[in-house]
Amino acid sequence: MTTRDLGRLAQSVKRHRMEQYPSRDAAAEAAGITRNTWKRVEEGQEVRESTYAKVDKALGWAIGSCVTIAEGGNPILVTPDSDGAPASPALLTEEQARRAVLDAARAKMPSTPIGDIDAFSDELVEILRRAGAVRDGD
Repeated sequence: MTTRDLGRLAQSVKRHRMEQYPSRDAAAEAAGITRNTWKRVEEGQEVRESTYAKVDKALGWAIGSCVTIAEGGNPILVTPDSDGAPASPALLTEEQARRAVLDAARAKMPSTPIGDIDAFSDELVEILRRAGAVRDGD
């Protein structure tokens, strides 16, 4: 398991919260959690995984973004549909998808030859492109 940097997560959550909400109370209310729980996240203290998902949603991030940030990555923004439908994840660039594959491979399969990782990355990016999850271009 990757070590989580809760201080990094705390900084990111606080920065994004300050852009979107006038207070911790407002952010906590939007997330459906208590002010104290939101404060724990912003102070780098551990909370339940379900709480991170609520924070993700309140900040307009894809579910799992808090964990990704704590593990050294970046949040995935979600964009609301124009017809009011539920938000959908923003598309990844091919470079972002390849970086995610490489980061995951380094963490979970450190002894796998780079050629095998490249082949897997090519296949995964193509599958994601066909599924509409990766946009063309950079």
